[in-house]
Amino acid sequence: MKQFNQSESIKRLPDQFFAKLVDKLNTYRKQGHDLINLGQGNPDQPTPDHIVEALQKAAENPVNHKYPPFHGFDHLKEAVAAYYKREFDVDVDPEKEVAILFGSKAGLVELSQCFLNPGDIALVPDPGYPDYWSGVALADGVMEPLPLLEENAFLPDYSDIDPEVLKKAKLMFLNYPNNPTAAVANREFFEETIEVADQNDICVVHDFAYGAIGFDGDKPLSFLEMPGAKDVGVEIYTMSKTYNMAGWRIAFAVGNHSVVDALELIQDHYHCSLFGAVQDAAATALLESQKCVEDLQKTYEERRNILQEGLREAGYETAPCKGSFFMWLKVPDGFTSETFADALLEEVGLFVAPGIGFGKYGENYVRIGLNNSHESLKDAVQRFKKFKQQT
Repeated sequence: MKQFNQSESIKRLPDQFFAKLVDKLNTYRKQGHDLINLGQGNPDQPTPDHIVEALQKAAENPVNHKYPPFHGFDHLKEAVAAYYKREFDVDVDPEKEVAILFGSKAGLVELSQCFLNPGDIALVPDPGYPDYWSGVALADGVMEPLPLLEENAFLPDYSDIDPEVLKKAKLMFLNYPNNPTAAVANREFFEETIEVADQNDICVVHDFAYGAIGFDGDKPLSFLEMPGAKDVGVEIYTMSKTYNMAGWRIAFAVGNHSVVDALELIQDHYHCSLFGAVQDAAATALLESQKCVEDLQKTYEERRNILQEGLREAGYETAPCKGSFFMWLKVPDGFTSETFADALLEEVGLFVAPGIGFGKYGENYVRIGLNNSHESLKDAVQRFKKFKQQT
């Protein structure tokens, strides 16, 4: 059979580190091993009933059987604006400052294609979400790391970045609450970010995927709450985590109108907007009772407490878990992140994500997900204890 050569842009894509991990997990499962999957970030609970019911009703509407408007329905953009005003006291122009996305992953990749020419620099958190890398690779851009170090509360230190790199950078990706470190940002950091971006003409992309998941009474900050944020960038918000709608593939970008324009332009060539019934259901989620979100946040905090307290009692060191549905666990002496993950899987049936998969500064850590029941996490703690005793 004839083999067709892939394009150079496809060849530049990074290896799918986590796809290989999942293959390994599935191999162990097929062999009959008793496993607990702590390695993936897939919400384990169903979408709330009232959102599902809104989808079912909207699916019966003949209007939604036709092509939707290319840029999405106005009523969904208005719901996004209402959500930002209610939750963050941020005024948003729904016509000019909201772009509907096919999930945040697609939008994050598209942004690099919108704003990077070959050789242009993108500042990328390290450790960070690997799909930032994919967009930069497709655009033939150059990644420069923003090291996230525990001594800096996992916030980039801009004074450590080469001024020439800052001058040449076109994009900066940030993500708080953070995947994988579970850190949160403060006002001072966002204010400094806006100043750095303004001085160097950098477009800031704040990935706010875990914006509803903060702990210990602290609500995560929206980047757009800061004066001047819209002047220098956008925030990407997904329905996946806040409302357990991961499989629905709907998100939105909010902020700078020129960035919104670019996203809508590129999507005009990729898509014909989202199924109208999904848009209707998303508007219902944003506008109606948020009790389901409050309950979800409480559930994750309870799970965080089970793991954090149990692991520390067992002698493991965890970074402060302030938001998201992850924990960032320091690897014991004598292991790398990969050898520790392998040993946990092989010896006690725990699947975790090696930190090296999130960048070189992720070495010496593993990421643990909170997407399991309370009982399953208690079982996981006992397995961690068993592993500790064996080593």
